Amino acid sequence: MKSIRTARGGVLVLGGGFAGASVARLLGKRGATIVSTENFMLFTPILPEAASGTLEPRHVVVPLRMMCRHADLVLGRAVALEEAAHTVSLESEVGPVTIRYEHLVLAVGSVTRALPIPGLADHGLGFKTLADAIHLRNHVLRQLELAEAAPAADDAKRHLSFVFVGAGYAGVEALAELSDLVRDALRFYPKLKGTRQRWVLVDAAPKILPEIPRRLGEYAAEELWKRGVDIRVSTTLETVEPHAVTLSDGSRLDTETLVWTAGVKASPWLATLGLPLDERGRLCVDEALRVEGRENLWGLGDCARVPNAATPDRFDPPTSQHALRQARRLAKNLEGNPRPYRYRELGMGATLGRHKGILSLLGLPVRGFLGWFLTRTYHLYQLPLVSRKMRAMTDWTVGLFFRRDIAELGSLGHPTRLGDE
Repeated sequence: MKSIRTARGGVLVLGGGFAGASVARLLGKRGATIVSTENFMLFTPILPEAASGTLEPRHVVVPLRMMCRHADLVLGRAVALEEAAHTVSLESEVGPVTIRYEHLVLAVGSVTRALPIPGLADHGLGFKTLADAIHLRNHVLRQLELAEAAPAADDAKRHLSFVFVGAGYAGVEALAELSDLVRDALRFYPKLKGTRQRWVLVDAAPKILPEIPRRLGEYAAEELWKRGVDIRVSTTLETVEPHAVTLSDGSRLDTETLVWTAGVKASPWLATLGLPLDERGRLCVDEALRVEGRENLWGLGDCARVPNAATPDRFDPPTSQHALRQARRLAKNLEGNPRPYRYRELGMGATLGRHKGILSLLGLPVRGFLGWFLTRTYHLYQLPLVSRKMRAMTDWTVGLFFRRDIAELGSLGHPTRLGDE
């Protein structure tokens, strides 16, 4: 039997990611109802550190019930929107649910943009969710075990070759963190002493990290090059095989690890709603973050094409700092008298592992240790809840004095069936 509810405070938020959860939190005691497939918000800026073991996996997620104390949470997935009736139909773990709303906030986020490259879906590894990060960590550590046990040197080299496609923030930071993990772990694999690792970073753009100023991008490329990273720009992935990949420059690389971080796209579910979308499938919203042509539908975050009054020549990029500022404006607009969203970013940064980083702060380039420290500090500032901040700080402090943990976590969440021990 279908359950019918009314959204708390009249506000229904679809999506428990950074954008949606921030709106619900900022509404305060007015309250809201959040619909999410998980009971936590993933803080993606520090996801690479969960993959490398710098941070404990639980510390890169924030429980929605703790973050949004005055919001109701429904675990499920929206399947249909009835604008005339002001209702959304859900599929939840307790059966079908219909929720009435006065205001609907669409913050359903994005999914990995996977291209139709032969073999990619079968043999590539993603890097967008916590499950992706932990799976990648387990995979990389398993490659060390297989390299140690390999009967031939060529087999060991193949297991120690890692190819990352996508040289944006996610790709660069994930490669840097995981190369640190492998470097620290190899001291416990004496048979691999002297065996060469191979790290390859591939991107179709003419340079890595195109979002940041040229000088900082060049510094990042130089730092990665010093660490032995083979950077292939203006290059695309052609095919993926079980034990090799082929690139557009004609090279064939023997590897067991292909990580795909080449961008995201708005949730395909939006295309089923009959709402205005742009050519990339994002919701078209006005300067007040209202869906174009609708009075009580709003959109923000990765799933929306958000105009910014402070940067009229371009739309907001899909970053956590922009999602937070959009959420602040949207929460105020829901209280009445909507005003245009305006935000000029303070800076953009990335960590490069080994206490190196880059940051463009108010137009000033910062790099090296200071760039790494300030980028981490900014991520810590953005991380919701004092308890989560303290846990992250504790992890980072412990990491200064003790070696990195190299235990696989593949069995977590997959217990042995009773009687099969």
